[in-house]
Amino acid sequence: MPDKFLQMTPELHRYVVDHGARRDDVLGRLEAETEKLGEIAIMQIAADQGAFMTLLTRAIGAHRALELGTFTGYSAICIARGLSEDGVVVTCDRSDEWTEIARRYFDEAGVADRIDLRLGPALDTLRELPSDEPFDFAFIDADKAEYPDYYEEVLRLLRPGGLAMLDNVLRGGEVLEPEPADDRGRGTREVNERIAVDERVDVAMLGVADGITLVRKR
Repeated sequence: MPDKFLQMTPELHRYVVDHGARRDDVLGRLEAETEKLGEIAIMQIAADQGAFMTLLTRAIGAHRALELGTFTGYSAICIARGLSEDGVVVTCDRSDEWTEIARRYFDEAGVADRIDLRLGPALDTLRELPSDEPFDFAFIDADKAEYPDYYEEVLRLLRPGGLAMLDNVLRGGEVLEPEPADDRGRGTREVNERIAVDERVDVAMLGVADGITLVRKR
């Protein structure tokens, strides 16, 4: 059977972004400012992934969303734009430097009133959130070593029928290596294997960006 996927070249990815990821001036400037941070800019999601997140949150009529890993705010803006008019994103990060950039762009994007930014370890924030105020959508993109624990807490906090997206589940192809290179690789591999057999959720792993997994809580 022939391979049923297309190798994504830089040129083809640019075509995808140009034709399927509507970015306004705010997101464009945020992307450019983040790139000036150097190698750490790789942590910013791709534009096509951001467009997908906005579409997903809007399609499910999300009102409450949860994000682990704010960074400079691109993904939080994309999520917030897909929420219902009085929706809210609870987003977690531990960096004052990165989230200071995020705060500026939340204001410029006109979504600051929809974003509840909480500084501190994401796992601590998750454990403080009550399960009687469930979320419709969650995005997991923080410390990969903590992915298994993040997943369990997020599942606790999602409503039945709610969606969670886990980022970087392919680790640049590292998931195919016999042994993970570090705790981040081990955490990613553990959560991938757990989700694959988890009867509490429906699952789809997609080759978008560095790999994303979508789970729907049953």
